[in-house]
Amino acid sequence: MRKPILSLLIIFCIVFSVSSQEQGVHPQSKNYEWPTDSKVLSKLNQWQDLKFGMIIHWGLYAVPGIIESWELCSEDWLNRPDSLTYNEYKQWYWGLKDQFNPVNFNPDQWAQAASDAGMKYLVFTTKHHDGFNLFDTKQTDFKITSGPFANNPKANVAKYVFDAFRQKEFMIGAYFSKPDWHSQDFWWDKYSTPNRNVNYDIRKFPERWNKFKSFTHNQISELMHDYGQVDILWLDGGWVRPRETVNEEVLSWGAPIPDWDQHVDMPKIATMAREAQPGLLIVDRTVHGPYENYQTPERSIPAEQLPFPWESCITLGNSWGFIPNDHYKTSTKVIHDLVEIVAKGGSLLLGIGPKPDGTLDPEAVNLMKQIGGWLDENGKAIYNTRITPVYNDGEVFFTAGKNGNRYAVSRINENSAVPTVVKWKGNLPQKGTNMILLSANQKVKWKIENGEVVVSIPKSFLSKHTKYPALSFEFTPVK
Repeated sequence: MRKPILSLLIIFCIVFSVSSQEQGVHPQSKNYEWPTDSKVLSKLNQWQDLKFGMIIHWGLYAVPGIIESWELCSEDWLNRPDSLTYNEYKQWYWGLKDQFNPVNFNPDQWAQAASDAGMKYLVFTTKHHDGFNLFDTKQTDFKITSGPFANNPKANVAKYVFDAFRQKEFMIGAYFSKPDWHSQDFWWDKYSTPNRNVNYDIRKFPERWNKFKSFTHNQISELMHDYGQVDILWLDGGWVRPRETVNEEVLSWGAPIPDWDQHVDMPKIATMAREAQPGLLIVDRTVHGPYENYQTPERSIPAEQLPFPWESCITLGNSWGFIPNDHYKTSTKVIHDLVEIVAKGGSLLLGIGPKPDGTLDPEAVNLMKQIGGWLDENGKAIYNTRITPVYNDGEVFFTAGKNGNRYAVSRINENSAVPTVVKWKGNLPQKGTNMILLSANQKVKWKIENGEVVVSIPKSFLSKHTKYPALSFEFTPVK
């Protein structure tokens, strides 16, 4: 009877995977503290030029195609089938380690698809909340190199992912979950696991918590010392934090926060990590202060322009990891989000989950190529830009080039044809300036009527494009 039960379990998990994720979302911090280290500031400036990155969630959860890690957690917003007890479910999940055998693992395909999409930086999940490691850590056997994939030449997955993306000149980010639900020093079997937090009072068992802090420090040290140049340490699990940083904003998440000081000694980790990786960007998500070098609003775009570094992390489908028959966003939707995010001062980190065999879904790859096709023609308005005092007028968004020129990007509704004229207010061009339609790399006619810019779209462009995600223009603005 076990196989039918597990089959039903997998189907159930897939059905509920989308609805279950929302309370796992990390909101945005309200405050920002600029780094003081000149090397960090320099790296941050380089990162702000890139604008578009790829976050890859991959792990045990890819095998049945379910929500990443979260159904191990026993909070009331999660759904699990009645066919197994909670402990049986956990044992089933941990047992996926013996099934995860991605024989077609192809990091070069991932890197090529990301490059074709116009992406410029990577964030890869070296370990999610379930504690399963996609690198050859010496701290635990719960890892990809201690299972059916162990004898594969590329078993040390993180190393080969990082290498493949470096060859494409990507900035490299290591995602690492501060909570570890597989560790006996975080979720101790002596007690139940009622929520996402450490499940014992660390004031009563300080030695156990200190072991966990050492475990975390040592794992991050391995990533910083043994895997080549790393540019970003992207730390997830913002509920693992100093008690003094808990405020009304944090409590508004609805996530349970314990009374004790649940931290992993970020000053010690940051010092070690930056000695190994000078200028390293550290993203301790939602824990605003010296170790949140840029903010990460999840599945959302801030309502207004922001004057400090941030990225929206948004999924291509409904889920972070691979879910069979997931519903993907259109390439136009992603492009529209990217345009708005960049005009507001941020970057887009697009989430894509590889299949359990180690390849990317062909539908996702095709969508990435479509996004990259638009960026090939319009990237000048996106990459290496900064914000302008007036960042949009309706569906027209503005960015500023480092040469002083302005860019206007007019989003076109997916159900609408390419317009014959584009209009906007604000960011007026200088008299006599050339107005360049980037996608055609040609000058276009423009005028100002009643304080509004009116740009004519050439018939030659209209004859070739009945549909187009967004039109971009370069011009010299009025000073």
